[in-house]
Amino acid sequence: MSGHTTGSKRLPLLVLSLALCAAPARAQVAGHVIEAHGGIGFVQYDSRDMLRSSGMLTASLGYRWSPALTFEYAWLGADTKRSPQYPLGEADHSWTWNGVDVRWNLRDPSERITPYFITGMGYGRSHDPDLNQISQMGAPSAGMGVIMNIRDNERLAVRIQVRDVLMREVGADNFSNHIHATIGIQISRGGKSKDADLDGVRNWLDKEPNTPIGAKVDAQGRSMDSDGDGVPDGIDKCPGTPKGAKVDKTGCPIDSDGDGVPDGIDRCDSTLKGATVDAFGCPKDSDGDGVLDGIDQCPDTPKGAVVDAKGCPVDSDGDGVPDGIDKCPNTPPGLKVDATGCPIEVSEKETELLDTGMIRLQNVNFDTGKATIKPDSYPVLDDVGKVLLQYPMLTMEVGGHTDNTGAKAKNVALSEQRAKAVLDYIEQKFPALDKSHFTAVGYGPEVPVASNGTALGRAKNRRVEFRVTNKDVLKIEREKRHLVPKDTTTPTPTPNK
Repeated sequence: MSGHTTGSKRLPLLVLSLALCAAPARAQVAGHVIEAHGGIGFVQYDSRDMLRSSGMLTASLGYRWSPALTFEYAWLGADTKRSPQYPLGEADHSWTWNGVDVRWNLRDPSERITPYFITGMGYGRSHDPDLNQISQMGAPSAGMGVIMNIRDNERLAVRIQVRDVLMREVGADNFSNHIHATIGIQISRGGKSKDADLDGVRNWLDKEPNTPIGAKVDAQGRSMDSDGDGVPDGIDKCPGTPKGAKVDKTGCPIDSDGDGVPDGIDRCDSTLKGATVDAFGCPKDSDGDGVLDGIDQCPDTPKGAVVDAKGCPVDSDGDGVPDGIDKCPNTPPGLKVDATGCPIEVSEKETELLDTGMIRLQNVNFDTGKATIKPDSYPVLDDVGKVLLQYPMLTMEVGGHTDNTGAKAKNVALSEQRAKAVLDYIEQKFPALDKSHFTAVGYGPEVPVASNGTALGRAKNRRVEFRVTNKDVLKIEREKRHLVPKDTTTPTPTPNK
């Protein structure tokens, strides 16, 4: 008897532990539900009543009033025997109980597993048919249990319950504790299948019970995501998002730099606005000028050309050959040039400069005894200035020379004044020239180029010379130039647009 008593005391704790440890699951039927239950079990009688433990039957009919409360009508019944120690001897004994219960659900009964407490009041009848002894008293009861839905059926459940029914035998002063442990099948009718996420799939079958409102789902309630961007169809406003693209909460691709390639796919995420990009979001520069396609307004720039911010070639001297390619970047206007930007129609003075390292002028006229240049000499000096513009890297000495007529000191002073006058004119007429590259020197009659004994010789000695002082640089320039006679016809390069 003590072993049965110990087992009956442990069983309620086991049932309660299972119930409380069970994790919430997908919901089943919710609302006002009719529940019918029937089962079998085991009853352990109070040892004071000298009744043998026995099997039993149970049945109930309940109405779910709210998620927390269910009202039930219950019936319990068992047949056993009095133990031999009973004073009147061993005899058959039957026991029944009818009552009304309140089931206190510890979890929403629309869940698959619902633990509960149960209390009730009923009418019990215990009697020995042969001995004609009857005990019938108002009999309270209390217990606990768990309802677990059977797989794939939201209206069919297994119900395990332990309860203590209090009975008082004839002549007894105290209530006896009869412990009943039962297991049975419970069937539900009425109510409705619960759909917590409103996706049209009842929770019982919903394998994704927290689908966002508006998402399209399959037959098992799993949200569908056709483009795999993490935003379900139905919510996704951009359903054809490329794989790997980052999207916002509406499923539309994020494009931080606005180049048309979504973040996540874009390997160059800081592209300048307006630039043309490839499939990976990286800008293209077809002509390699450093200005991106889409921004480049001159997309076919020759390789090596210097360009402006719009990608168009810069041509500082206007000869049709862009800076960077132009090896002669200071060509005077109007001269024909080759593909490298160097003149192919070379003046006599430029040829003289490259061949001899100097330009000698014997037709610069001054007022008599003065350093004032006569206007008829301006065209000659202008031609020299145009040549000098093409060679800004050269350093030069402007030398003034006279014949031996008159006092030497006076001639030296006058020649220096005339050299300075020529240099002043050149620098004023051509301000692009670097003044630091030029000096003016007066030699007077000391460096004749002809005999002063004749009028023709003295005329040759009266001259102005532009002489190169950095001959090494001149040698480099001479090698770059392709000298062509002035009258030779050569096609002019097509200017870059």
